[in-house]
Amino acid sequence: MVVTLRDVARAAGVSPATASRALSAPDLVAPARREHVQQVARDLGYRPNRAARELITGRTGNLCLVVPDLENPFFAAVAKGVQARARALGFALLVADAEEDPRLESELVGHLGAQVDGVILCSPRMTDLELDRLGRDVLDDDVPLLLVNRLHGGLPSVVIDNADGVRQAVTHLYALGHRRIGYAGGPVGSWSDAQRRRGLEHASHGLRSIDVVDLGHFPPLFGGGVAAGDLVAASGVTAVLAHNDLLALGILSRLRARGVRVPEDVSVVGYDDIPAATLVSPTLTTVTVPLARLGRAAVDLLIETGSVPTATESALAAAVTAAERTRHATPAITIGSEGAADVPASVLIGVELVVRASTGVASAHSSAAGE
Repeated sequence: MVVTLRDVARAAGVSPATASRALSAPDLVAPARREHVQQVARDLGYRPNRAARELITGRTGNLCLVVPDLENPFFAAVAKGVQARARALGFALLVADAEEDPRLESELVGHLGAQVDGVILCSPRMTDLELDRLGRDVLDDDVPLLLVNRLHGGLPSVVIDNADGVRQAVTHLYALGHRRIGYAGGPVGSWSDAQRRRGLEHASHGLRSIDVVDLGHFPPLFGGGVAAGDLVAASGVTAVLAHNDLLALGILSRLRARGVRVPEDVSVVGYDDIPAATLVSPTLTTVTVPLARLGRAAVDLLIETGSVPTATESALAAAVTAAERTRHATPAITIGSEGAADVPASVLIGVELVVRASTGVASAHSSAAGE
């Protein structure tokens, strides 16, 4: 039998109105009575009617996260961070996989937007024009949208410091004597890939006798890395920086199959520091990204900038405090100027190179061709 609010009120010895306030607006009820009603509700297994709650509070209690590919460990880890923070603030999280398809991204946001209090779009493959349309025509005005791993004018965002990550990787390889360095890029429409290419260009300025070789764009998957591995071997580079760890792992596998030694012949650097980076041999030097923090910061900034109604005012205050703490805990902080209404709030998350066994001193007699 379904337990109703009246059942809770009767068992607690209070009016239905008091029971409702104790469960949906607890700050309005004396602590002792509030705790008593809430305990009775738990004992009876009471679950509030969602439709009625939405009419009363104006909130669904849901947030939505759309990612390009849930099989990619990067996005799975971000989703875990988003979910943990959302649950702590009283939200359920709906997660959708857009399968690397920008049209599906838009459709998912359109379908789910009416059921949630806010939308987080992670590494969207949509163009800037498509993002403009999404915010203008697809989502209701009262459903805020936040981007992760993408900057776009007019929308708040949480991004990683791609330029600094690439700078650290190039500096490390240069110090090891590498002068011909390859870059195995990500998808053509990837914003982070464009940022890393730009960072690579800036990082190589001022370094004498360095030659950066663009190996092309590849799917950000293990198979993409296998394809890139042949180009690495044929290019004559002594080191390669991959767009992400999955690519780097595929490169490692292909080089090994060709008889190319890592790091004796070619050094390999990844990006993201997924768990598999420490499980391969040699272990992968990579740029570590605090993925759970990225997810938590996204929820906090969505609530702070989008006026998302939380379960209580104290939860909102906690979210704002956490967002401020995230800013101060990272080497690179807020982008944009305070008080400028036309500048979207953005948080930049710092990254760090983790040196492992896949990088070593450049060999003067390196022969990467193999086979």
